Amino acid sequence: MTDLRRSALYLPASNARAIAKARTLPCDVVILDLEDAVAPDEKGRARDAAVAAAREGGFGERLLVARANGLDTEWGEADLAALASAGFGAILVPKIASAADVGRYAERAGDTELWIMIETCGSLFALEPIAAMAASTRLTTMVLGTNDLAKEMRARFGAGRAPFLPFLSFAVAAARLHGLAVLDGVYNAIDDAEGFVAACAQSVDYGCDGRTLIHPSQIAACNAAFSPDETAVHRAEAIVAAFEAPENAGKGALRVDGAMAERLHLEEARRTIALAKACAHD
Repeated sequence: MTDLRRSALYLPASNARAIAKARTLPCDVVILDLEDAVAPDEKGRARDAAVAAAREGGFGERLLVARANGLDTEWGEADLAALASAGFGAILVPKIASAADVGRYAERAGDTELWIMIETCGSLFALEPIAAMAASTRLTTMVLGTNDLAKEMRARFGAGRAPFLPFLSFAVAAARLHGLAVLDGVYNAIDDAEGFVAACAQSVDYGCDGRTLIHPSQIAACNAAFSPDETAVHRAEAIVAAFEAPENAGKGALRVDGAMAERLHLEEARRTIALAKACAHD
């Protein structure tokens, strides 16, 4: 599960029972939230609980992440100071709108991996410079915050999330340009299993590595959506075998199982096989 980010489950850091349960769930990432999920008068207690959970460990191969409050709030500085030395796999920071924002958080995150929330109107016009900060910081992952973005835009989700699709495309492109992972936003209708499956399929189609989740019931479907199925793995193995055959040495394009495959498909095929092996624990 080392590099898997298919399913990233948000949990309130103030909820001890939820944290204990998270140590047994099949999600790839556990995000202990100090921001949206925690009431103002609980912020300090949640911070202490998150630090204690990180130091206690027990999350196995799940990547443990903490989402801090923003530096423009009364809790942000204390959050970053505490989380940077607590042993988290990454710190997720909110409402990034510029490359300068990334720099401010990176200074405070120290040697801890940095994840950023892309959830403001300002970020839409600065996606590439924001992603480019990966070259000079420990930035590794973009997380799309579609709820906050919808609020700022006064947009509605509706069927297919049409108002947000250009944003999704450009965010993924910016992330790939600079070697970042990108996670799609949450699906709010917890009881709509069919809708969630469709939403995950859309995320896969647009190139995301995974999704953030708000309920454990969404984990299995999310993991399945972002894991290569048997057909994809078979196709990938056939492409690799074809290009590695001695008689095809030096060829740039081949017919494989009735379809054209070029060397660009070979790279993707190898990635698919590696991803399938990483997902084999499910």
